[in-house]
Amino acid sequence: MEGALDNDSGKMGFGLMRFSKHHITCVIDSNYTGKTVREAVGLPYDIPVLESVTKAVSLGSEVLVLGIAPSGGRFPSEWDTPIAEALKNGLSLINGLHDDLNARFGHLLYVKDQIIWDVRKSAHSYPIATAKAAKLSNKRILMIGTDMAAGKMTAGLELYAALKKKGANVGFVPTGQIGITLMGNGIPLDAIKVDQAAGAVEQAVLEQADKDIVIVEGQGSLAHPGSTATLPLIRGSQPTHFVLCHKAAHDHLRYPVSHIAIPPLDEFIRLNEAVAKVCGSLNAAQTIGIALNTVGLSDAEALTKIEETAQLTQLPVTDVVRYGVYDLVDALIRKD
Repeated sequence: MEGALDNDSGKMGFGLMRFSKHHITCVIDSNYTGKTVREAVGLPYDIPVLESVTKAVSLGSEVLVLGIAPSGGRFPSEWDTPIAEALKNGLSLINGLHDDLNARFGHLLYVKDQIIWDVRKSAHSYPIATAKAAKLSNKRILMIGTDMAAGKMTAGLELYAALKKKGANVGFVPTGQIGITLMGNGIPLDAIKVDQAAGAVEQAVLEQADKDIVIVEGQGSLAHPGSTATLPLIRGSQPTHFVLCHKAAHDHLRYPVSHIAIPPLDEFIRLNEAVAKVCGSLNAAQTIGIALNTVGLSDAEALTKIEETAQLTQLPVTDVVRYGVYDLVDALIRKD
């Protein structure tokens, strides 16, 4: 997570810290050497922050995860040396970036069972979508957002975990590098040819046909000029319901398109529901609630934003990290 522990580019690492079932020995970011994650950035993890791969190896680390998800998903060329060092020391590598690191570093693998997992490597081809998912009788919940990095994956996984805890027959469809890494399967949506993207989503949703509820990890936003992900997600999953994810402190999109205002949430909800109804979908998806990401706000400010959003949209609103996901769970269970 070099240079990314204190900003949105580190969301791959944040996701693993929150949800991974595997022990995390350390985080590498030389800007915070000697601290824990809790001391460095206030997140509730007492994971030591180290300055180098060499130090990580000394702790008995076995796998190095590239804990960044920068704009464009490009591998930082300055990371060549530490990655090579990790591989030469026998560590396996999990790469959620677009670059093919097997091609770049595969010659350095020499230990039995040592691998480089390029998470965003798509299948050779996928079927063209034909709206088959509309025939399923289950509930299909697509996480949508007002922007990139709005909390769609986090809210989706929290909803999934809470439903499992209640004994629901629930599945989760990962569509990005973090979800795939955590679940061990899924589709790297932004690495799939655009004409096959809806078909890839459809195939993944149909594989969950035995589940009563399917949570589909969202990507991108209809509000973002650089995003094409929402349309194939809607067409492929044929959602019955949406959960909207929004960063409460933001009224404009993130850099480099921060000149673009985020629409009022009630208007944005109507837009997504209208798209689901007419744009290659056979379902009229209904928004069941809002996962408000209140990072950066005080408790008082967060509660005020939640109340204002609930009044505007007339929907259940919560911050799933601060206040739990059960309002959304109850709303989903109540829906037909």
